[in-house]
Amino acid sequence: MSKLSFLLGASFLAAACQPAVSDAASTSNSDKPFDVAVVADFEEPWAMTFVPGTPYALVTEKKGKLKLWNDDGSVVDVSGVPAVAYGGQGGLGDVILHPDFANNKFVYLSFAEAGEGGFGAAVARGKLDMAGGKPAITDVLVIWRQEPKVSGQGHYGHRLAFGPDGMLYISSGERQKFDPAQDLNQNLGKIVRLTDGGMVPSDNPFYDQGRVKSQVWSYGHRNPLGIAFDAQGRLWNQEMGPAGGDELNLVKKAANYGYPTVSNGDHYDGRNIPDHAAGDGFEAPKVFWNPSISPGGLMIYSGEMFKDWKGSAFLGGLGAKALVRVKLDGETATKADQWDMGARIREVEQGPDGAIWVLEDERAGSQGRLLKLTPKK
Repeated sequence: MSKLSFLLGASFLAAACQPAVSDAASTSNSDKPFDVAVVADFEEPWAMTFVPGTPYALVTEKKGKLKLWNDDGSVVDVSGVPAVAYGGQGGLGDVILHPDFANNKFVYLSFAEAGEGGFGAAVARGKLDMAGGKPAITDVLVIWRQEPKVSGQGHYGHRLAFGPDGMLYISSGERQKFDPAQDLNQNLGKIVRLTDGGMVPSDNPFYDQGRVKSQVWSYGHRNPLGIAFDAQGRLWNQEMGPAGGDELNLVKKAANYGYPTVSNGDHYDGRNIPDHAAGDGFEAPKVFWNPSISPGGLMIYSGEMFKDWKGSAFLGGLGAKALVRVKLDGETATKADQWDMGARIREVEQGPDGAIWVLEDERAGSQGRLLKLTPKK
């Protein structure tokens, strides 16, 4: 039995583009309250999750590969990943583990797929099998799809999170089609809430009002590229606005977040979109950015390594090439810090020891790097 198989088996039983920048610029520690260590390189990395009780993390690459990274530096491919429609913003997306992963080994993957009418996001569930030291996803079943499939390969969203209620929440982008975000008979431009097997919970706000509508938890979203729960069980999402108007939202049951009817940004062609205003019937963002930061990935910190940041939200900045911190206080959010990382930041995760981990987008001429952030010495 290989070392990889033995360690994992034992633990399971027990438990838009910017120019390239130099390596020096993206790992400079002089102006940051944390040290930055380059840990690994990946090809167009998109998301990651740590496997509890092990030295491993799963990392998705947009072209369709799932990698198992070991903290000894080794990386191996995980077989059995569904075929993806790679192109534009589409490909292999998020990866998360079931809350009871130690017992059921369930892994959830989001991805873009082709089909009648064009393209759409999908979510599949499978089991991580380490037999013979050759990791694989087995018993793969697609449990959710964006409906309808449409032309184009943008604004899939497809971030995943389990809530304290045990339900699976899926962010679904409006696919650059605008109006579907307000159409409750489509699941584009929505936050979707399902059981861990893809069924509709009976306490969803539009339960029994149609197969697709019953999935909806909130609507009026544009391109939600991050969802996360805070320690009190509140759901937050960040999403890319149009030209300006990137948002951090407190997601509430049945709430309408307004896009494309209202936004704190405007259309890319210069056409005006009315701003959020008191009494307009829409849920306004808790924080918005204009000019844009192009947020990618969302994590709410709960560790002890950075004690002063406990409870803060961390967002990756794609266009801003930054790591962004927002202070959360109950239902209030306040902009706090924005650190230049010298590269587009796609994903932010908290490590088992409380370190902060970020994935860069692949940059021209080099791979996207996995970075570990620890308090400055």
